[in-house]
Amino acid sequence: MNKLFDLDHPFFRPLWRRVAVTALCLGWGAFEFVSGSPFWGTLFGGLGLYCVWGFLLNYQPDGGTDNEN
Repeated sequence: MNKLFDLDHPFFRPLWRRVAVTALCLGWGAFEFVSGSPFWGTLFGGLGLYCVWGFLLNYQPDGGTDNEN
Protein backbone atom coordinates (compact mmCIF):
# COMPACT_ATOMS: atom_id res chain seq x y z
CA MET A 1 0.00 0.00 0.00
CA ASN A 2 1.31 3.44 -0.89
CA LYS A 3 1.79 5.84 1.97
CA LEU A 4 2.09 9.59 2.07
CA PHE A 5 5.25 9.09 4.09
CA ASP A 6 6.66 6.24 6.14
CA LEU A 7 5.00 6.42 9.55
CA ASP A 8 7.08 3.46 10.75
CA HIS A 9 10.45 5.12 10.10
CA PRO A 10 12.76 4.87 13.16
CA PHE A 11 13.01 8.67 13.25
CA PHE A 12 9.41 8.82 14.50
CA ARG A 13 9.80 6.37 17.41
CA PRO A 14 10.17 9.05 20.15
CA LEU A 15 6.78 10.43 21.14
CA TRP A 16 8.04 14.04 21.24
CA ARG A 17 8.98 13.90 17.53
CA ARG A 18 5.57 12.57 16.54
CA VAL A 19 3.85 15.24 18.61
CA ALA A 20 6.14 17.96 17.23
CA VAL A 21 5.50 17.03 13.58
CA THR A 22 1.76 16.85 14.22
CA ALA A 23 1.69 20.21 16.03
CA LEU A 24 3.81 21.82 13.31
CA CYS A 25 1.44 20.69 10.56
CA LEU A 26 -1.70 21.75 12.44
CA GLY A 27 -0.12 25.04 13.50
CA TRP A 28 1.01 25.83 9.99
CA GLY A 29 -2.46 25.05 8.69
CA ALA A 30 -3.99 27.44 11.23
CA PHE A 31 -1.43 30.10 10.29
CA GLU A 32 -2.34 29.76 6.61
CA PHE A 33 -6.06 30.13 7.35
CA VAL A 34 -5.43 33.22 9.48
CA SER A 35 -3.23 34.78 6.80
CA GLY A 36 -5.94 34.28 4.17
CA SER A 37 -4.74 31.20 2.27
CA PRO A 38 -7.49 28.61 2.62
CA PHE A 39 -5.95 26.21 0.06
CA TRP A 40 -2.70 25.86 2.00
CA GLY A 41 -4.57 25.86 5.29
CA THR A 42 -6.67 22.94 4.11
CA LEU A 43 -3.62 21.11 2.78
CA PHE A 44 -1.58 21.44 5.99
CA GLY A 45 -4.64 20.92 8.19
CA GLY A 46 -5.38 17.67 6.37
CA LEU A 47 -1.76 16.61 6.72
CA GLY A 48 -1.96 17.42 10.43
CA LEU A 49 -5.09 15.30 10.82
CA TYR A 50 -3.34 12.47 8.97
CA CYS A 51 -0.47 12.81 11.45
CA VAL A 52 -2.89 12.68 14.39
CA TRP A 53 -4.33 9.45 13.03
CA GLY A 54 -1.02 7.86 12.04
CA PHE A 55 1.28 9.07 14.81
CA LEU A 56 -0.98 9.32 17.84
CA LEU A 57 -4.08 7.17 17.39
CA ASN A 58 -2.87 4.30 15.24
CA TYR A 59 0.88 4.19 15.97
CA GLN A 60 2.46 0.80 16.65
CA PRO A 61 6.11 1.12 17.71
CA ASP A 62 6.98 -2.46 16.76
CA GLY A 63 6.77 -1.71 13.05
CA GLY A 64 3.04 -2.19 12.65
CA THR A 65 2.92 -5.94 13.07
CA ASP A 66 -0.12 -7.18 14.88
CA ASN A 67 -1.01 -10.82 15.28
CA GLU A 68 -4.61 -10.80 14.02
CA ASN A 69 -5.67 -13.72 11.85
